[in-house]
Amino acid sequence: MEESIKKISEQFTYEPVIENQSAYTSSERFILGGMGGSHLAADILKTRRPGIELYVHRNYGLPPFDEDFLKSALCIASSYSGNTEETLSFFNEAYEKGLNIMAVSTGGALLERAKELGRPYIELPQTGIQPRMALGYFLIALATIIKDREVLSELGALATDLKPKESRVEAVELAKSLENHIPVIYTSAENVWVAYNWKIKFNETAKIPAFYNVIPEVNHNEMTGFDSIESTRKLSAPFRFIFIKDSADHPLIRKRMDILEKLLEERGHEVISRELSGKTQLERIFNSLTLADWTALELSTLYGTEPEAVPMVESFKKLLKTND
Repeated sequence: MEESIKKISEQFTYEPVIENQSAYTSSERFILGGMGGSHLAADILKTRRPGIELYVHRNYGLPPFDEDFLKSALCIASSYSGNTEETLSFFNEAYEKGLNIMAVSTGGALLERAKELGRPYIELPQTGIQPRMALGYFLIALATIIKDREVLSELGALATDLKPKESRVEAVELAKSLENHIPVIYTSAENVWVAYNWKIKFNETAKIPAFYNVIPEVNHNEMTGFDSIESTRKLSAPFRFIFIKDSADHPLIRKRMDILEKLLEERGHEVISRELSGKTQLERIFNSLTLADWTALELSTLYGTEPEAVPMVESFKKLLKTND
């Protein structure tokens, strides 16, 4: 895991190739079917390109859109391993309905199926890293598919601009402040997928519970759950709050964050605030996610958990097959 974080910037030198190019037809509308780490790139791309018609489907089969909508879209089956059953279901159903479908994967049944059917595909590098750590590869592949040269240029710059080793010292201190607490990550709606990435890194790398939500929605409901009195204080005591702020956030959102921080602190809760930093939006995002990676790894060390593998996921998959 440590080497994966140190080498994250190397992913941005990747130059994907769309195989079976003659069968490839681009579109202005995209539906990406993927689970876990295999849909994170689409989420981040939507953060960078909020107006893009890119829909993420995290389930079996096809999303409940009408037939004309489905036929107008390029369907992208995304699975790092190539063996995710929900994504295989998405690919197969799209093919059976005659939809425009392609695959992105390192291999497995998904890539075999795409090759067998003559469908276009991108074969990601097999580096042995976990799907959540392959975000750079996935993003460049997705930006190539949608032909976004501006995003590709920004991603390419990260090969030299992203300095993953520089945030490790900060992560050590952050992990110490989070030890024996449950992280709750708050951010603006525009950066919801950054907060989501922080959450899953705590879940998968540190093997701890973590939660996220967005401002202003939090101000209308969730925050009242932390308005503790003597009889409920022990329920909220384990939580520690991380606010992820961005200079691009709406001034009123920043005001809401500042006020919420103050109210939480007045009620005895510790608050940690982190500002996104970088020349471009994607650099700001990846600087933040690298800090999250290091922090999760440091927490894993503090707790003595295994950071790389996800044994509960593997056990679940085995039981799923056993119970068929």
